[in-house]
Order: sequence, then structure tokens, then C-alpha cells
Amino acid sequence: MKMDIIGDIHGCFSEFHQLTIQLGYVWKDGIPVHPSGRCLGFVGDLTDRGPESLKVIDIVYQLWKEKQAYYVPGNHCNKLYRYFLGNKVQVTHGLETTVAELSACTDQQKKHYRNIFVEMYENSPLYLLLDNNRLVIAHAGIREDFIGKMNSKVKTFVLYGDITGEKHPDGSPVRRDWAKLYNGKPTIVYGHTPVLEPRFIRNTVNIDTGAVFGGKLTALKYPEMETISVPSSLPFVGEKFNHFDS
Repeated sequence: MKMDIIGDIHGCFSEFHQLTIQLGYVWKDGIPVHPSGRCLGFVGDLTDRGPESLKVIDIVYQLWKEKQAYYVPGNHCNKLYRYFLGNKVQVTHGLETTVAELSACTDQQKKHYRNIFVEMYENSPLYLLLDNNRLVIAHAGIREDFIGKMNSKVKTFVLYGDITGEKHPDGSPVRRDWAKLYNGKPTIVYGHTPVLEPRFIRNTVNIDTGAVFGGKLTALKYPEMETISVPSSLPFVGEKFNHFDS
């Protein structure tokens, strides 16, 4: 299989549009289509913080519905899903930007976005095992012994990473660097933790290069294992990036 897996978009539609063009996709009938039949993959966190979350939902839904893309949810997707269900969630940490976009919509438009997002979320797996088990797409990654399993521990890991339960001074969770310990055969492609450059380590690739924090939006070409990035149009927020020892 040949696909292009895109990191956390977070409502950065213009960067997403530019990146697909760089990857050779042609926009036809409002969606990007590759002349050679390549498809797109998304590691989750389509929305929040960026300026055009609803537009991103629309495009990804259309691609997913027409089976031209693979999608797995991220923690921001999970929170937006719970918001759409009417659950009590805090409208903070980026969700407020998506809610602000929704508040500017008509009731009919709100219903449209709710319906398509809930449909896509409820019909998408927590993580994907593809290409005869050679490739895993999981939002925050996955431990080797979790591959093939679905339970609450796996869900927490896939959505939030290897969290310790502790918090940094800014309130963000402390996470272990699980990729350093990974010894599995499948290549794991993930995002969630913003890094300045795509991070290749022990058969894992982190492609969240912080587009919404002024970094880049990155795609991994699979199976070529090459990355292509476009610069963000947003201000650079250096403290949001993780500096791992590789």
C-alpha cells in the first residue's frame, strides 16, 4: 500500500491544503485526490487551537467516507466527540476555538458538523494495523504488547501517551519516552507530542511537528519512509515543543 500519513492538523487547513499539493494531490470536487492512487492517513487531532477546524472536519470526513483516507482519533477528537454528545467537558486547551467556530454557525450547520464527526469517530478504530501488520497508526503511539488489544489501558495510552500521572508546571501531563523502549516489528507512526523535526527512533516515527504552534505540518510517505513538511503560518511557540534525546 502507498499512503501519505499527516500529523496533527489542529485546524490548520491552509497548511493541510498546501501539504497535499506538495505531496502531488489534486483538489477535485473539494477534496485532494492523488493521480497515482495514493491515499491519505490521519493520526488524529484534526481540530482545536487552529483557525479552521470545521473545514478540516469536512474534508477528512469526505475522504474517509469515500474510502480515500484512513483516520484514527486523537485526544482532542475524543474530547470534541464527548462535547457533541452533550457530556460535561471543559471548553479549554483548544476546544474553545472549535466551539467558537460552531457558535458562528446556523443550527443546521451545527447539526451537520456534529453528525459527520460523530459518524466518523464512532466508526473509526482506536488505532490501525495496516499493510499485513507492518504498519500501525496510533495517535500518541502504542506499546508493543498492546498491539492487537483493545481495552481501557490501551485507549489511555493511544490517546494520551505513556503518562505517569504527574503534571508539568503548565498543567500538561508528564509522559515517558515509550519510543526509546519499543522493539516491535511493525512501524509505528504517531503524533500528539510536538517535536521540531520528525523523530525516527526504533521503528517509530513522530510526525507531529507542531503546525498549530508555529512549527510545520508534516507527512510521512509510506512505504518510502520519507517526510515532507510545509511551514506553519502561525506564530512560533517554542515551549510547546518536546526536546527528546534520541
